Amino acid sequence: MPDDRFKPVDATQVPRFSDVATFMRTRRHDISSEIDIGLIGVPFDLGLNYRSGPREGPEGVRSASRLIRQMHPTSSLRPYDICNVADLGDAPVNPLDKDASILSIETFFRQLKAHNIRPVAVGGDHTIPTPILRALADEQPVGLLQIDSHADVLDELCGTRINHATFMRRAHEEGLIDPTRVVQLGLRGSRFGDEDIDYGTDAGFTIITYDDYEEMGRAEATRLINHTLGDGPVYITLDIDGLDPAFCPGTPVPEIGGLTPRDCQVIFRSIANRNIVGADISEVAPCYDPTGITCVTAANMMFELVCLVAASIKASRA
Repeated sequence: MPDDRFKPVDATQVPRFSDVATFMRTRRHDISSEIDIGLIGVPFDLGLNYRSGPREGPEGVRSASRLIRQMHPTSSLRPYDICNVADLGDAPVNPLDKDASILSIETFFRQLKAHNIRPVAVGGDHTIPTPILRALADEQPVGLLQIDSHADVLDELCGTRINHATFMRRAHEEGLIDPTRVVQLGLRGSRFGDEDIDYGTDAGFTIITYDDYEEMGRAEATRLINHTLGDGPVYITLDIDGLDPAFCPGTPVPEIGGLTPRDCQVIFRSIANRNIVGADISEVAPCYDPTGITCVTAANMMFELVCLVAASIKASRA
C-alpha cells in the first residue's frame, strides 16, 4: 500500500501558489526503495546545435504542474493511491562538461534502477535518453515509443556522436532498444538528407511520419503502435517538438504541422496496458514561450506518463 507520507499536497487545502514547486506537488525525497515512481529533472542542454534553453525545462514544468490534480479524467486512475511517487530532484550535471554530465546522469539513473524506481524525467535536451537508457536497459533491450518531429538517427552532428540528434542511433548500436518494438511517431519537417530517416527504416523501426498519421488516422495509428510495442518492457520519450508549435512554442527546434496535445493524450491512454519502465519529456525551453502553455502541456503529459507507469506497477502486483 502507498505511504501517506508521499501523498501530494492537496490543492483543496493548500493554495496552488504556495510553497516550493515540485513536480505535481509531490514530496521532495532522496532516492529510496520506498519510492515506486521517481520524478526527476535533467537540466542539461549541452547537446544542442541551435538554441539553448531546455536546462530551464524542469524548473518550468515543476511550476506549471501546480495545476495538476490527483485523478485521471478518463480512466479515473489515482496514481498516488497505487504507488509512492516523489520528486527526486535533478540529476547532477556539469554545465561546462558534456561528457561528464552524460556520465553523471547515467550514474544517477542507475541508482534509481538499483532501488527499483521507475523514472519519469523532464529534460533537458533530447540527448538525455542516451544515459537514461544506458542505465535502464543495460540488461534487456526495451521497446520504445518516440514522439518527435525528428528521427534523431544521425551518426554525427557538428563532429560529435552524443547529442540531441543521435540518441536513437546510439541506442540501437548499443543494443538498448529492440528495433522490432520501436515506433517513431510524428516525424516531419525538412531534413539534412536521406540518412535522417533511412537508418531507422533499415534498422527495422516502425516509422509513422505525420503525413502517414494524417492519412491513416488516429485510431489506426494507435492500433499499429500497440501492435508494435508488444508485451515487453517499454520506454517512452516525448520530444515536445513532436507536438505542433502552435500549442508548444517553447522548444529550440520547432517544426510546424504536427500532432496536437489531444492526439498525444489519446495515444498515451491507448497504451495503458503496457509495461512502462520509464519515460522522459525533453526539449521544453520556457524562455521561448512567454505564455507558459508549453510547460502546462508538458506537465499534463507528465501526469499521463505517471498514470501509465502506475497502471503498469498495479498490473505487476496483481
